[in-house]
Amino acid sequence: METQRSEVMEDSKTKEEGVATDAELAKTIMARRFYPSLIGPEAWEGYIFSDDLKIRIKESTDLYGAVLWPSALVLCHFLETNRDEYNLKEKNVIELGAGTGLVTIVSSLLGAKVTSTDLPDVLGNLQHNVMSNTKDRCKYTPVVTDLIWGQDVEKRFPRATHCFDYILAADVVYSHPYLEELMDTFDHLCQKNTQILWAMRFRLDPENSFVDLFRERFHLEMLYDLPSLSIKLYRAWRKDKRTKNQGEGEAAA
Repeated sequence: METQRSEVMEDSKTKEEGVATDAELAKTIMARRFYPSLIGPEAWEGYIFSDDLKIRIKESTDLYGAVLWPSALVLCHFLETNRDEYNLKEKNVIELGAGTGLVTIVSSLLGAKVTSTDLPDVLGNLQHNVMSNTKDRCKYTPVVTDLIWGQDVEKRFPRATHCFDYILAADVVYSHPYLEELMDTFDHLCQKNTQILWAMRFRLDPENSFVDLFRERFHLEMLYDLPSLSIKLYRAWRKDKRTKNQGEGEAAA
């Protein structure tokens, strides 16, 4: 009985320490965010890259996809702080649902060749943010293009000529009617050696259902669990193409 009590107390202590660690990480990530000192005619937020480079992100508050959401900050922080293990230099990267473009910008600054995609109505703001923050700073100029999930994906991105090392996505899963199309887009773009890095904020039941369906096609590994932000960061790769151990070996290479 005493042994069981000790084990319960130890488990409780471990959980408390885990929650504290996650809260500290969330605090560190959100501290990268900054705001204008004075309110002006243009809504924007900022992200501090590599401790000194200030990325300025213009928002469009009338468009849901053109707002800087915390999941993008989480993914950017991970890419920057794990750049040795997940080295983006010279890698072909595509971002789905790029929104304001922060993940695209950070990936480009880390040396990736990025294709940044989103719906046609947010491309103007996305293009502005990407170009204004990467010009003369990156080896490769990011390509910004429209992509409607599930529509002409095979024609636009044929597998024979469009092989991506990474698919990046932040907050692309929420209560919308296009989850099946998103799944099919992931499925087409993810090839034998592709890794998916995907940050998601859990809000409603559709998020949980999507994860369950996602597991049917992909191996899934959780990299971050941030309860204070209701965000999880995953790494994924095809089930039918390689084993988990192969995926881990390629990630560390």
